[in-house]
Amino acid sequence: MEKLKIVQIGCSHEHADGKMQTIRRMEDTFELVGVVDDSNICHTPRLSDNCIEKEIFNGIPRLSLEEALNYPGLDLAAVEVPNNDLVPIAEMCLERRIPMHMDKPGGPDLDRYQKLVEGCKAADVPFQMGYMFRGNPALNQALELARKGAFGDIFEIKASMNHCYGGEPYQEYIGKLDGGIMYNLGCHLFDLFVSFLGAPDEVVTFLKSAPGYPDRIKNNCVAILSYPHATATAHICSMDPENTPRRRFRLVGTKGTFEAMPIERFDGKDFEARFFFKEDNEFFSAGEHIINYGVTPDRYCAQLAELAGIVRGTASDSYTREHDYTVHKVTLAASGVLPWK
Repeated sequence: MEKLKIVQIGCSHEHADGKMQTIRRMEDTFELVGVVDDSNICHTPRLSDNCIEKEIFNGIPRLSLEEALNYPGLDLAAVEVPNNDLVPIAEMCLERRIPMHMDKPGGPDLDRYQKLVEGCKAADVPFQMGYMFRGNPALNQALELARKGAFGDIFEIKASMNHCYGGEPYQEYIGKLDGGIMYNLGCHLFDLFVSFLGAPDEVVTFLKSAPGYPDRIKNNCVAILSYPHATATAHICSMDPENTPRRRFRLVGTKGTFEAMPIERFDGKDFEARFFFKEDNEFFSAGEHIINYGVTPDRYCAQLAELAGIVRGTASDSYTREHDYTVHKVTLAASGVLPWK
């Protein structure tokens, strides 16, 4: 099958390095035609400058934004500019009917994001949000089981996205974003919460600073999504001494539970998750089950492979634009940017 021509627009998003690594790894699927240095075209908060000089971008043709958007025969764009520049660049892709993978989050303007996703739907332009757990095998299995009723009625989800990477530059970066770390990372968990439970009735948020930091740096945050008989809690802090290995996701239903801790791993060791069922069902016997998913070398491969299939017409989208809109609406409410209604 002929390779899809793909360009990466941007190199300074926090996921830009990983996305480029995946694209380069998927050489049987993609022909990487170039990368756009966003340092001169984007001016909203970013974690670091001079990202184009990183080794992962060595040997890749440098294109201007206009060259990328008008590249002959371009099949797909990966939009990896700073958070608050994502939607403006994605709008340019939509104008040219370029299918796209757009990283998270969807910007501070909910109406503008809504126009983008509705525009993609109306124009039949493939659009994929870069929420990082969409290719997670354990979470996808749990979601499938939940949809088939294996957990019964879900009444509790608790999840953590804590870390301690980035040092002081990360804390200053977070301080420049409305909603702080909740805006930057909460969206990944809300993508899961909405997948399992749908839109909440209420969103309550606590945007705090960790000990020793001024109030303007919201790096210790909690959001609670309320449902008629359930709650989903997201805790996100950038000062956890144990860093990312203790990130977790726990789901509790009337018939069973699911837990992954760590929520993902790429250290060469097997990734495992725990299921527990109160009684036998058509999928598992009663009791505890530790499922081994083996070594997961890549976070984004499954997601981009699905997008390639959508572009080719051989796969259907696992997510709707209505889902994407709801997730971002929750993200902005949890970030204190707008009230939930």
